[in-house]
Amino acid sequence: MDTNRIALVIDSCTDVPPADIERFGMYVVPLQVNYRDESFLDKVTITPQEVYDRFSEEIPTTSTPTPAIAREVLQRVADDGYEQAVVVTISSGLSATCELMRSLVVGMPELDCHIVDTKNIGMGAGLVALAVARRLAAGSTLDELRRDSDRIVDSTKVFFCVDTLEYLHKGGRIGNVTYAVGSLLDMRPVISCNEKGVYYTVAKAKGRRQSLKKAIRCAEEVAARYPRCTMAVVNGDAAEEAVEVKRELEESVRNVDAWYEGQISPVLVVHTGPGLIGIGVSGA
Repeated sequence: MDTNRIALVIDSCTDVPPADIERFGMYVVPLQVNYRDESFLDKVTITPQEVYDRFSEEIPTTSTPTPAIAREVLQRVADDGYEQAVVVTISSGLSATCELMRSLVVGMPELDCHIVDTKNIGMGAGLVALAVARRLAAGSTLDELRRDSDRIVDSTKVFFCVDTLEYLHKGGRIGNVTYAVGSLLDMRPVISCNEKGVYYTVAKAKGRRQSLKKAIRCAEEVAARYPRCTMAVVNGDAAEEAVEVKRELEESVRNVDAWYEGQISPVLVVHTGPGLIGIGVSGA
């Protein structure tokens, strides 16, 4: 059976490891990292390390893909001979990227598109994209994916620990009181996305080590709901800790079919700062 008849398009904050993007032939629409004097394409013309290196002089802002670049990617899909596509995006509750892609596919009647709003971010969204990719490789039709995508989204969770609340605060993701109290008491939130795809605090812990332990417990609880699952451990300039977290999870979670790991995207670096650990779990 031809597995190439449906294209898979993702945005750059739907963190799929580069090897898997290549393996499944995914098309990527890059978001933007914006400094005062110049803008960069996420993962294309800027790397996570370059964002960290410039934090001391400027914390940039981020924005959705430009309509021109997003349309160019969709046009490439059509030019490559596809008539159907699945478009997987980060949460519409955190970014206007999903809405942008919806508006663009309306203007491309030659492409029959199904948009998947992952209600997730980073590797949480990436695990949804990988579940879709596996189904496409196994021969799923567009109609089958339309029926199945809500279940894939509902069975995928991500848990983040940040090393400082400063960047979430500066990006407007948490309020002044949460920032002040958290910083004063060294209270670290474990952050996830709720059913509307908006950040919320799942748990709080005092200090880094305890927050990581709580995130691991949260991930274990989700994994225990499914006979088999996939898991991911990603980091933002915290590679050694990520290795430790993965080792701990490997010992406690025995029903994992596949592991994914890697760095978060430059856009996510902007919002979380250095020291992020993310754990993704999907029962799909």
